[in-house]
Order: sequence, then structure tokens, then C-alpha cells
Amino acid sequence: MASVFHVATDGSDRADGCAERPFRTINRAAGVAQPGDTVVVHAGEYREWVKPRYGGLSDSRRITYESAAGEHVVIKGSERITGWEPLGGTVWKAVVDNSLFGSFNPFVQEVAGDWIVYRKGAPRTHLGDVYLNGVSFYEVATRAEVDDPPRRTEVVDDWTRVTHPVRNPDQTQLVWYAEVGEQTTIWANFQGADPNTELVEINVRRCVFYPEQPHLDYITVRGFELAHAASPWAPPTADQPGLIGPNWAKGWVIEDNVIHDAKCSAISIGKESSTGQNHSALRGDKPGYQYQLESVFAARQIGWDREHIGSHVIRRNTIYDCGQNAIVGHLGCAFSTIEDNHIYDIGVKREFYGYEIAGIKLHAAIDVLIRHNRIHGCSLGTWLDWQAQGTRLSRNVYYHNSRDLFVEVSHGPYLVEHNVFGSPAALELFSQGGAFVNNLICGTLRLEPVLDRATPYHRPHSTQVAGYAVIYGGDDRYVGNLFLGGDPSAAYATGAEGEGPPLGGTAGYDGHPASFDEYLARLDDQPPSDQQKYLDVKQPVYARANAYAAGARPFEGEREPRVLGAATAIVVDEGDAVWLITDLPEAFDEARIGVVTGRDLERVRCADAEFEEAGGGPAVMDIDLTGEPRQPGRDGAVGPIAGLPSGTSRTRIF
Repeated sequence: MASVFHVATDGSDRADGCAERPFRTINRAAGVAQPGDTVVVHAGEYREWVKPRYGGLSDSRRITYESAAGEHVVIKGSERITGWEPLGGTVWKAVVDNSLFGSFNPFVQEVAGDWIVYRKGAPRTHLGDVYLNGVSFYEVATRAEVDDPPRRTEVVDDWTRVTHPVRNPDQTQLVWYAEVGEQTTIWANFQGADPNTELVEINVRRCVFYPEQPHLDYITVRGFELAHAASPWAPPTADQPGLIGPNWAKGWVIEDNVIHDAKCSAISIGKESSTGQNHSALRGDKPGYQYQLESVFAARQIGWDREHIGSHVIRRNTIYDCGQNAIVGHLGCAFSTIEDNHIYDIGVKREFYGYEIAGIKLHAAIDVLIRHNRIHGCSLGTWLDWQAQGTRLSRNVYYHNSRDLFVEVSHGPYLVEHNVFGSPAALELFSQGGAFVNNLICGTLRLEPVLDRATPYHRPHSTQVAGYAVIYGGDDRYVGNLFLGGDPSAAYATGAEGEGPPLGGTAGYDGHPASFDEYLARLDDQPPSDQQKYLDVKQPVYARANAYAAGARPFEGEREPRVLGAATAIVVDEGDAVWLITDLPEAFDEARIGVVTGRDLERVRCADAEFEEAGGGPAVMDIDLTGEPRQPGRDGAVGPIAGLPSGTSRTRIF
């Protein structure tokens, strides 16, 4: 018989956990909850790392952790610090006994590992942090820098090299520096606040809700505020702990939470340590690429498959103010659903830089559905890296990001449909095998082959490796999209990462064959060879029925493109509502298309796979961004809104 355990701030861990005699800590309940049980946490603040001891047995026999109905529960990885000593001006000092941290002191631990990038001579960043009434400080490299920090109003994005306004310039003068010996000494500039009367907290724990052991399946976490974790840098070649996550398991549901201030990653659905632990950074003998390739095969050997790993649901969460990711995952993310989340202000403090920073950063996102998320104010919205196969981005809204979507070294099939990409750098495709259907693309499209890194592809809907190949570029499909402008100078500045030129529209594919037959004919024209001719001949690009306005240009091989005149589209948020405001020429009313399915999309060449639903059968793209169905047999507008008219209109899109 299922039990319900209660936890309250006035409870006792010596009690029995019933409603009348609740436990004091969530960990006490986590130590006894069995499959089918529910842990109800009552209002208040809990400073602990919740470490579930048991998992559920199936979707119907879960262990559920939830806040009591109508009550606000916050779980923090920080501790409040008092006893600050004034040093003059606005600088204060606190001395913290190291016993507070146990074996993990975040003020010693560096943000480090594979794919982190420190410029030569740059100081190292640490996992510690200081908060004043919930506002995170910036770390400085020396004690002297604490005294008079400059107020910064601009910051340069590390990838695009574009200068952006700082979100909160006053916050840049809130700084800390620490030294760790027998005790931890922290100097901080509070800019006139008294830390002994205000709420001042520091990072203490690595995680807030995360098992220490893998394979605790079928756990639900619902309705909490989760904050202040010293979560470490989480590359795909290491253990990837987050503020919250399953730690290599199956079937978690993380829903209706507010999650913020993870030093690196908030929600992790990634790998564990036995398949690689920052070996490139630690050993220096092989590139991270090689170790990552090895990790895929190592994961298969320890049971990486649909029956044991992945199939998580992450929905209706609000996630913000994290240094690396809102959601991260390599391998462990497969077969998962990420939907209805609000993700913003990820990676915007720019305290550290590396090739793993995005609102959502997934590797091996096999059959992952990313649907109806609002992602804005991030250094990068979504990054699908390696093995985006069966991955589907559907009905998401991206805006006010430095970059919206980056798909890297993947072979597809991956499907991007009914999204809004509203930022200056809309799409970066260092991949092949994609299909873009009914999107609004307001920024640049940037393409780049990758001929020096072969990556795996899989049997459809499976983790079984079918082969691996380099990224030739092309083998992409564009149907029924609306491209508006795309200003390269707004998207990238001098010194930006990458080599491919950013352009508005699909003109970057000029020179590719426009059909598979044309591709085969070009191969036949090459001198006799095996591998070399495939390197020398560009893959086909399949484009039809797209509309281009405000200077965006079509691929020269496109069928039936509609090139329109001046047009604008902007995304505006007003509280919880997000609006798309468009001004389109009259000719837009003639840019129509019917329902597109997987049967209308050419197969992917390298993986030899079709565009299918996760359960098999042709993918169907018949629901527009606003949730309205596209009617079979009836044409609707190109782009993500089937009923969008010409002229000026205002449509709520989230």
C-alpha cells in the first residue's frame, strides 16, 4: 500500500512522517520512500542536498516528491552567512569554517574540464558564489579588485564577438574574492548594503536534488523552487551533475519547478563518470573529440539503451540565471521530452567560456522532443551536438539571444518545425540531414562542413551505432519557411568563431545539387575513386515553397520560391505573454502550403533513415505555433502560423 510522507520546517526526523508528525528534512523522507510513495513538503526553506535512496519501478509506481498544494517550498544549496566584518568603504570580510562545506568546498573547486576555454594568462573561475538578497555576485581574481570594481554596461559575446548591453550594470559592482586555507575567507563588496542585516548566502553544496547512485528510476519532482548549486562544468566527456537530475537513470519527471542560480547546469539528464571523466583535460594525450567517441561505445557496454536510460520528461519549469545550461545532457537525454519550459538569462554573466554553453545543450539527443519552449536572453538558445537523430524541435519561440539554434556534427534525421527564430544569428548548421518546415527565420543562416571529425549515427529509434561519418554539409530540406532579412553585421563581429559566411535566406547553399539524381550524376562525373569523390561533391539540398522577404535570398536550386519585398517581424514579451508583430506585403497571401509529412521529405543519406515520429511512421507537422491545426487538403500560410495574413498583425505566440 502506498504511503504519503510529510516534511515541514517544524517537524522532526525522529517522527514517523505522517501529516501530524512530519519529518524535518526531505532527506529523511528520501531515505524511506518506496515505489508508489509520495513525499509532500510543506512551506518553508530547506537547505539540503536531497539524495534519493530509492527509485520507482514503473511509470505507474513512481516515487513522487512534491510541494504541498498552494504552498511555496524552496530548497537551496547555499547557507546563510553572518558575522561579516567591515573593512572600510563598502567592503566586508567573512571567515567561514571549512566544516560547513564537508569534503566539497566550492571556493576551491575550479570551473574546469574538457572544452572549457581560458585565454592565456586568464584567472580561473571557481564554483563558489555569494548572493545578496538573491542577487549573484561576480568573482574577481585578486583581493585588491574587491575595493573599487568598475560598473560595466557592455559585454562581448565570446562566440559572435558582438557587444551586448549588460542586463544589470549595478550587479557588476557586486564582487567577491576568496582564499582557502584552514578556513575560507571571503571578501565582498556589498555596495552600501549591510550583510549582517540583509540576506547573504554562499554556495555550499554541489547539487540540490540529485542521487549519488545511478539507476534510481521513475522519480517525479514537482512544484519546488530550487536554487544555489555549485554544480561543476558539465562537458559530454565527464560526469554531468546538475542542480537537479537523475544521474544516469530512466523515466524521471521534473515539472512545475522554478530553478535558478546553478553555477553551471540546472537540470542534467546526462552521463555518469565511468564512461569518461575529463580525460582530455587531465591526461592531455588525446583530444576531447576522441574521448567523446569512446564514451559512446563505453556507454553501450554499460546498458545505454531505451530499456534502461533516458525517457525523461522536463516540463513547465522556469529556469534562469545559470552559468552554463538550463538543461544539459549527453547520452542520458535520449528518448526524452522537453516541453512548455521558460528558459532565460543562461550564460549571460559570461564569467567563464567554453564550448558547452546554451539554454539547452544536448549530445546524442536520439528521439528527443523539444516542444513549445520559450527561450530568450541566452548566449545561445539550443545547441544540438553530435547524434541529433530523430530529434524534433517543434513550436518553440527563440528571441533576444546572441544565437538561437546551433546543430553540430550530426547526420540526422532531425526535424525543426513551426518555430520562431527571432535573434540576429538564427541558425548555425555544422551538420547534415536536417529538415526545416514552417519556421519563421528572422536572422542569419550559417553553414559549415566539418571534414575532420567523424561522428556516429544510429539505427532508427535506437542507441545501436550503425556507423560514423564526417559532415559533408548539405543533405538538408527547407519547406514552407518564411525568411526575413538577416543582417550579418548584427549577428557577428570581427573575430567570431567559425568560418562559414552568415547570410539571410538559403543562398548559402548555392552550388549544391538540387536533387538526389543530380548528386549521383555529379558523383559519376568524378575520376574513379572511393572516398575522395564524396569529399569533392556537395550533397543535395531540397528546397521548395519557401518565402523570402526583406532581402533574404533563396537557394539557386529551390523550386517555387516566393521572393517578397519589404517586411518586418519582431517578438515582444509583455509579462507572461509573448507576441509576434508582423508587417508583411500583400504578396505574402499567395505564399501557401499544405500539411507537410515525412513522406514529403527525402531520406537522409548517411544514416539512410526517414523522418518519422518517435513511435514509427511518417512525421506529421499539422499543428502550428499557436496550437491551431493545419487542415489536410487546405493550404495555410508559410511560416509557423497557418492563419497569418499580410499587412500588420499582432499574434500571441506564447
